[in-house]
Amino acid sequence: MGKKTDIKKYSVHAEDLRWICDPETFPFSCTSDIQALKEFIGQHRAISSINFGLGIERPGYNLFLTGLAGTGKASTIQASIEKFIAEKKSSGAMFEIYDWCYVHNFKDPDRPRAIKLPNGLARPFREKMEELLKRIKDSLTKAFGGEEYGRLKQEALEDHQRQYQQDMDTITNEAHERKLVVQLQPEGASIIPLVEGIPLPREKFLSLTPTEREGIEEKRKDMLRLIDDAYKRIRERAKAFGEKMEKLKLKTGESAISDPFEELAASYRNQPAVTDFLADVKEYTLKNLELFSGAQAPQHQLPFMSQPPQNDPFIVYKVNVFIDNALHSDPPIKVETNPNWFNMFGRIERKAFMGAYVSDHTMIKPGTVHTANGGYLILGIRDILMNPWVWEGLKRVIKTKELRVEDPLEQLSFFAPMGMRPEPIPVNLKIVVMGEERVYQALSFYDEDFWEMFKVKADFDHRIERTEENMNAYACFIAGCCDREGLLPFDRTAIAKVMEYAVREADDKEKLSARFGVIKDLLVETDNWARISGSATISGEHVEKSVRENIHRLDLTAERIRNMIGEGTIMIDLDTEVVGQVNGLSVHDTGVFRFGSPSRITAKTFLGMQGVINIERESQLSGRIHDKGVLILSGYLGWKYAQDKPLTLTASLCFEQSYSGVEGDSASSTELYAILSSLSEVPLRQYIAVTGSVNQRGEIQPIGGVNEKIEGFFDVCRIKGLTGKQGVLIPSLNIRHLMLRDDVVGAVREGAFHIYAAKTIDEGIEILTGLGAGRRLSGGSYSKGSVNALVAHRLRKLAEDAKKFYRPLK
Repeated sequence: MGKKTDIKKYSVHAEDLRWICDPETFPFSCTSDIQALKEFIGQHRAISSINFGLGIERPGYNLFLTGLAGTGKASTIQASIEKFIAEKKSSGAMFEIYDWCYVHNFKDPDRPRAIKLPNGLARPFREKMEELLKRIKDSLTKAFGGEEYGRLKQEALEDHQRQYQQDMDTITNEAHERKLVVQLQPEGASIIPLVEGIPLPREKFLSLTPTEREGIEEKRKDMLRLIDDAYKRIRERAKAFGEKMEKLKLKTGESAISDPFEELAASYRNQPAVTDFLADVKEYTLKNLELFSGAQAPQHQLPFMSQPPQNDPFIVYKVNVFIDNALHSDPPIKVETNPNWFNMFGRIERKAFMGAYVSDHTMIKPGTVHTANGGYLILGIRDILMNPWVWEGLKRVIKTKELRVEDPLEQLSFFAPMGMRPEPIPVNLKIVVMGEERVYQALSFYDEDFWEMFKVKADFDHRIERTEENMNAYACFIAGCCDREGLLPFDRTAIAKVMEYAVREADDKEKLSARFGVIKDLLVETDNWARISGSATISGEHVEKSVRENIHRLDLTAERIRNMIGEGTIMIDLDTEVVGQVNGLSVHDTGVFRFGSPSRITAKTFLGMQGVINIERESQLSGRIHDKGVLILSGYLGWKYAQDKPLTLTASLCFEQSYSGVEGDSASSTELYAILSSLSEVPLRQYIAVTGSVNQRGEIQPIGGVNEKIEGFFDVCRIKGLTGKQGVLIPSLNIRHLMLRDDVVGAVREGAFHIYAAKTIDEGIEILTGLGAGRRLSGGSYSKGSVNALVAHRLRKLAEDAKKFYRPLK
């Protein structure tokens, strides 16, 4: 055996295992002494991008906010917009905010007209139209029920009746002179001859001589001509009478309604759309004066049938206040949490009528895009994509800069009852969409319109620098949460523990977590435990208890795995030294909780040409990143040991008792140690677990989840009993990521547990075997008795054996 190596030089000191926040750092006693946070912590890049996107008012410069959930995207964008609006107001900028109404379209009733009004005038316009209808009803009722209209109507009627009677008298006299009698009937005039003043019966008429009959017939024809002439005059007079009565009614009606219409039109002289509408309403009123006369057509129905609903004839006077910004002087900021089609783009309501569905302009309802017009609309991309047609509808709004209220079924050419198509409304708003980075990238790749519509990206980091300024801002954030949520005040010790928790969440001792949603949850839960304990303030002990209780609620699976290891069901050796076997560390992620646990990794090497065989891959239990890590091992072995001979071996790697998928390359160094141990036949210390990835130069690379892996192995060792030899080997580059639990740090400080750090495979193999790795000598060999020398010797032996075995037969 080679020279023994003291592995203490690779030990990580207890002071480097955890960053401890000194409560005295904060110049206050509790959060009641400081003001709530008004600005944002870190995120300078994202805020700069947001300010750029808000400031440039050009087509397509909408914003897309990316980042993990809980990084403050929603609160930041709302606060940034409010600040941007306030700055524009202070500089004297004017905002173009309008009210919108829908009114009846007299030229095309299925296409209601949209009227734009200055901010705050829509509701008064509707009220004035209601007042106008009331006034014209009263005016017309009085006009048509007045003495003057009644007198003129009566005079015209009497004159018409007098002329009619004169025509009837003329016909009677002419008939009497000709000894005829005229009987007027609906089907026509009947003329009967008279004899001595008595109508001549048909039988006697037929008994007359032909000459007498011809004389009577001539008189009858002359009389018919006179009657036709008289009827023609009567019809002409009736027509003239009707026209005269219509003129009288129109004159009376126009005289009655002129003042109300002129007064209302005068108040909207600067609104051509309104004055045009009023002109149409006035024309409609004069054409339908019978609506105001009180005369209604009788309704006929069967006794057992209820009266069907009638269309309101006065619906044309009603104004649908579609968008009312009377209470808003600033641009609206709208957040739509349920962006389905109708919530976004409005709807046309319908009601059942006589077996069909009907609608009118008063049944057009706005969507969030309408209410946000002239301002800002904030949406979540996941919510948009989960609702059919909404993404395409939103892009259409951005492209056309107008919004139509329509049924989405029409977009698919499906039948939609009552094809009402209201006039589109021009749209001018800034759209802000929030989502994950992967969704942003997917849309950038696969949606050709995306980049032209969302040209500004604001990327929110989930970590910020752990500077004194940011720590003080963090304390102010905690104070703000206390104010908003009604929490007990946090003292300095509690704030210090929250800082440590934020560092742990960031996985870096020089960073703080920017996932403020997670931090807020911790504050709320800590407040609950403080109140249960009856404390008036929250201390560091309460924060620690909250963290422990949260873990206890979530670590059932981790506890079961630890118990199975303790019982021996899952085979993990923590005491001996074994050739070709090592304990690797993995992280299990349940979505809301992560924990680490050890796994036995074994390697067997033998003569062959297949290289490194990954059993997980062959059984389709290995991910692509893990496969890559295994392939790197062949590159390292060839570079390290096959410079003067071919690499002829077969190495079989296996995660023992692994029945689910394996992914990631954090076990690649662990697998390499097992192969080197198998080749050199030097046993590895089973009480030291290993994590870390490796490159082809043998450099150990940092990995994720280092804290969870160390704590998971420590918990297993504690169940089986700490011996003072147990520990974990990690990459040196992961030291800055260490933020271990207090009990782990305490065990290391007492010498009951150890943390080792290695930069290269050579350093790692020395830690695991206690032997020197060996350096390369000038001739290409390694130090005698070193692990590398043993590996090189074994590989040379395998190459020679392979040469003999594969030598052609003579």
